[in-house]
Amino acid sequence: MTVNFDNAATTFPKPVSVRQAAAKAISELGGNAGRGGHDLARRTSEAVYSARETAASFFGASPENTVFALNCTHALNMAIKGIMSDGGHMIISSIEHNSVSRPAYALFQQGKIDLSCADAETDPDRTVENFRSLIRSDTKAIVCTAAGNVTGQIMPLRPIARLCREKEICFIVDGAQACGVLPLTLEDGFNILCTAGHKGLYGITGTGLLISDGQFTIKPMIQGGTGSSSSLLTQPELLPEALESGTLNTPGIMSLKAGIDFVRRQGIDNIKEHEDRLCRIFIDGAKEIPGMTVYRNPGAEYVPIVSFNISSASPEKTAAMLAKQGFCLRAGYHCAALAHASLGTKQGTVRFSPSVFSREEDVHRLLRLLRSIQENRSDL
Repeated sequence: MTVNFDNAATTFPKPVSVRQAAAKAISELGGNAGRGGHDLARRTSEAVYSARETAASFFGASPENTVFALNCTHALNMAIKGIMSDGGHMIISSIEHNSVSRPAYALFQQGKIDLSCADAETDPDRTVENFRSLIRSDTKAIVCTAAGNVTGQIMPLRPIARLCREKEICFIVDGAQACGVLPLTLEDGFNILCTAGHKGLYGITGTGLLISDGQFTIKPMIQGGTGSSSSLLTQPELLPEALESGTLNTPGIMSLKAGIDFVRRQGIDNIKEHEDRLCRIFIDGAKEIPGMTVYRNPGAEYVPIVSFNISSASPEKTAAMLAKQGFCLRAGYHCAALAHASLGTKQGTVRFSPSVFSREEDVHRLLRLLRSIQENRSDL
């Protein structure tokens, strides 16, 4: 039996309602949303708008400022490049995923922006001051993860949001590891929230969201068909059309709507408590295994993700041995070069990330297997 403890990459299994929604979209919603007035197009457009309303309501936004994306990376690239298109200075944190650090560094390498990196520390007040100390007169945006994807450390978003409002700086948040686990909305002070649809929101892969409060203009990265203003050669300026060129992923969008509805029914607090409890069991069990290191610091808060290593094997070898026994955990750098540089984990780590469907008995089986690997110091 395969057990997925790599839910930080994408949740699996998906809820029955999510699978049914995607299948129904394929079999019944065969039109192209926003393209045409015939029955197929109309019904598809109405379904997509209903999904847009669901996502907007969940994140405290308006439907017109709720943009569907391919994934969180796509959404973050739209936000970063759209806000920084005219140059200026941007600040990111030291635990960002490559979906933030790579587009930011690419703009810097091209000479289009200046870039600074604020250290994320265990003390949230010091983290905020690290951001504050880097702000300049030409700082246009701060981009910060809600929770790191390597250790799961939660960032002090509300104080950073207050700092951004004080300085009239656009605050862009990467919610990939937090949405569906933490109750994030635009009321927390974000200007732009980007997230994956296929992780804590339980949609299928190929789905993401860019949620804006409308205060900052996001210039589009691509131009093309939007279904509106089709007689013009210029891209529409208003959201969501400005950022949604091309045919939308209707099955993915409908799965995302079903996923958000699922999270609402389960309750974010209940989901987090279940996953946190499994992480506590895992961490407590790790303490009983000599040579096993868990990368968490006292005083910091975390979403349900645990990075670890065992002394007897590299992260890749550990994950490979676990995979032979049916356990799916990700090893390596987790697309987060800055975070591993901050941790000092030169070979990366192994990452444990449960979901709402994960079971306590499987955590105990995983711990027994890790103990066996460490004690035997050889392939099973």
